[in-house]
Amino acid sequence: MSLGQHLIELRNRLFKAVIAVAACAIGGWFLTPFVLDALRQPVTQLAEVGGHTAELNFPMITGAFDLRLQIAITIGIVISSPVWLYQVWAFIVPALVRREKQYVFGFLGTAIPLFFAGCWFGWYVLPHIVGILGSFVSQQDTSIVDAKAYYDFVIKLIVAVGIAFVLPVFLVLLNFVGVLSASSIIKSWRVAILCILVFCAIVTPSADVISMFLLAIPMTVLYIAACFVTWIHDRRVAKKQAKLDEEYGL
Repeated sequence: MSLGQHLIELRNRLFKAVIAVAACAIGGWFLTPFVLDALRQPVTQLAEVGGHTAELNFPMITGAFDLRLQIAITIGIVISSPVWLYQVWAFIVPALVRREKQYVFGFLGTAIPLFFAGCWFGWYVLPHIVGILGSFVSQQDTSIVDAKAYYDFVIKLIVAVGIAFVLPVFLVLLNFVGVLSASSIIKSWRVAILCILVFCAIVTPSADVISMFLLAIPMTVLYIAACFVTWIHDRRVAKKQAKLDEEYGL
């Protein structure tokens, strides 16, 4: 495919992904009150444990509407993840042979559960992060949390962790199609661990080291699992190639 054809293909894939996100966001609008109540719980618990007033604040008259719109779009991104994850992988499909295109089923079957698992894990550590940072507020003070800034922090944590959980699947698939070898993935473990720690430091507050390591541990485990799978695959391919060379006397 020429560069122009690649750009057209990219445009078509992006268009389909955006349509899916928009359609799911419309349905997600009706779920925003429940999501907002769930987001408010860590702040409410902070007030109960800390013994001081803690509440979300909307400094602008349009703040509540803007926040509900953001929540609806986020719900659309999460629910439509099977569609846009497929579009990401399908963008690579034209360069693959028929057998390699079958890997898309393995990709979707692994990437979608991992994305949801990452989003859940980000949500799981959220109250822990809010509790640690809010514990520095004394009982004589009041925590007035800007709703938009709080939601931006939550979404950065949840969606970013969800996407990060999918990245090892890309490593495995790039290995399966012959782009990356297992040895190159394994030899880069120092860089991979460093990138994981930097990523976790970015998506979690700098003062909360515990949450950073809570995120880094499962991501490291997924990277190790990707290394193991690619090593097995390369070993199997090498055995098949050695067998063919022996049969043909090469």
